[in-house]
Amino acid sequence: MSIVLIALAAAAASLPADTVVGRWQTESRHGIVEITRCGASICGTLVSSDGIRANPQLRDEKNKKPELRARELRGLQILQGFRWSSDSWSGGSIYNAEDGGTYGATVTMVDRDHLKLKGCIVWPLCKTQTWVRVR
Repeated sequence: MSIVLIALAAAAASLPADTVVGRWQTESRHGIVEITRCGASICGTLVSSDGIRANPQLRDEKNKKPELRARELRGLQILQGFRWSSDSWSGGSIYNAEDGGTYGATVTMVDRDHLKLKGCIVWPLCKTQTWVRVR
């Protein structure tokens, strides 16, 4: 069993930085996030979710900045500011429209079809989700 885990970890570590590019389904609310390259970094845009399917003009009502509450969630950039460092994208941030907060984030590829996204208020107050590639 441990040999299989070591092999999976080695395979993930050898994945190129651009493996993260594509559409990903989040763990919550059936969100779809499209990750693209933004210069030397990556960005992630919210494409869809349960809320957006129910109301395509869904607004960012919980944003902590009142002047941003009227913007639409569909098409909103929620991932930004990452740096590639040998096996993960780190130093970036994720915006959570569910609570209007922005959190420090790291994106690590598990394999070609799964990534781990860790968002932290401050270390060790973090939450990790596994996102699945949408084909």
